[in-house]
Amino acid sequence: LDKHLRKKMNLKPIMRMNGNFARKLMSKETVEAICELIHSEERQVALKELMDLYLKMKPVWRSSCPAKECPDLLCQYSYHSQRFAELLSTKFKYRYEGKITNYFHKTLAHVPEIIERDGSIGAWASEGNESGN
Repeated sequence: LDKHLRKKMNLKPIMRMNGNFARKLMSKETVEAICELIHSEERQVALKELMDLYLKMKPVWRSSCPAKECPDLLCQYSYHSQRFAELLSTKFKYRYEGKITNYFHKTLAHVPEIIERDGSIGAWASEGNESGN
């Protein structure tokens, strides 16, 4: 995978990922490159859907006022987050043992209530920022 990403995406995988590297990694282009290595078409489709959902939810996390800046994505957030968690726990259960991490849980389940309180996920202490990253 490291060699493939270096060649296809000009990414240089490192042991301890910084935020910029993680942002480059979380893109449709990277998923396409990774899918070339996955033999199962079902797994490829699941990974592509997972990334698509991630990219639809990300503007809500990063926005200072999602209700104004991305209202359509905010309205769809609950559906997208439920589907995201379902994909992780079913298609990638070998990795997550059918469970999701605390950060995923915070990101998927609590973002709507955070937004209702003050309008910004970033205002929810370090956990909100960590989830957004």
